[in-house]
Amino acid sequence: MNLVIVGCSSRKKFTTVPVPALDLYEGGCVPHLRRRVGHLRALRSQVRILSAEYGLVSPDRLLLPYDRRLTSDRARELCPITAAVLEEEFERNGRPVRALVVAEPLYQSIVHAPLREIRLHLIDDPRDWATTSKVLDSWNWP
Repeated sequence: MNLVIVGCSSRKKFTTVPVPALDLYEGGCVPHLRRRVGHLRALRSQVRILSAEYGLVSPDRLLLPYDRRLTSDRARELCPITAAVLEEEFERNGRPVRALVVAEPLYQSIVHAPLREIRLHLIDDPRDWATTSKVLDSWNWP
C-alpha cells in the first residue's frame, strides 16, 4: 500500500452544499490527481488532503469551501492531530510502504514526523504534476 498526501489549495469549487474533499480543491495538483485516480476506489482510498482548516482528510470527506491560510502557528496545532490520525490509520490498515507528499514545505512539516519510517517522496511545488506523475508511474498507478 502507498499513501499520497496533497496540500489543499486556495482555489476551491464554489458550492453551498458539502462536496467530497477531492472534488472541492481546484488548485495545485488536485485536479490532475482527481482525473487520474478519482474514479478508482482502491487508489482513491490511498489519497489524503492536508487542509489548513480541517487537518488531514480523506478524499471522500464532505467539506464546504473555506478561506484559511496555513500559518506556522496553525501548522504546529495540526502536527499532533495529524500524527494521531495517521497512527490510527496505520494501526487499522497497516503502515504504507511508500508515501508521496506534494505540498509546500510548511504543509510537509505537519506530516513529516509520522512518515519518517516510510520511504518518502517530497515534492515542494504543489503544481508540479510532471514530477508527481512520474512518482505515481513508478508505483504503477494508472
